[in-house]
Amino acid sequence: MERTRKRVVGVLGASLSDAPDGAHITAAERSAARLGEAVAARGCVLITGATTGLPARAARACRERGGLAVGVSPAANPEEHVSRYRLPDDGADVIVYTGFGLKGRNVITVRSADVVIVVGGATGTLNEFTIACDEGKVIGVLEGSGGVADHIREIVAFCKKPVPGALIFERDPETLLDRCLEAFERSRLPA
Repeated sequence: MERTRKRVVGVLGASLSDAPDGAHITAAERSAARLGEAVAARGCVLITGATTGLPARAARACRERGGLAVGVSPAANPEEHVSRYRLPDDGADVIVYTGFGLKGRNVITVRSADVVIVVGGATGTLNEFTIACDEGKVIGVLEGSGGVADHIREIVAFCKKPVPGALIFERDPETLLDRCLEAFERSRLPA
């Protein structure tokens, strides 16, 4: 019996230290939760930077729906993860301790995903987005989620550099995930 590997969906977004306040973050959290639920419903694995904020909200929702969430930590071990980086030790089913710091963690997270979805975000999310572009990933952008996500079109236009993978914009989390997964499957077809 042939068994296919589960698709891995990276959720890149604002941690609590990057997050805006008030009603905007509440709406973004609801969207992140819907995204996490959709990842679980489609039988995918969710991967984040083992952080707080919007990625943590997506991971929690995924886990609550019976999905698997993996976190990639910048720390070398559980103690450093909590004490130095001040990250939760219960935000994922599995935490991979890289010891590579924040930027190294971002590379591992993005490379481990089949598709990545940008939700809100600030400079760390922008770093993850540029890595995803360089890696030719299918990238989904949840429009209306604030932060970097709401400026990706401008950033891409300003840089004038082609994005080698698919770049998909959508306001609805479930539709965005479906479109990204479809684009990933199309990219795997022989030319």
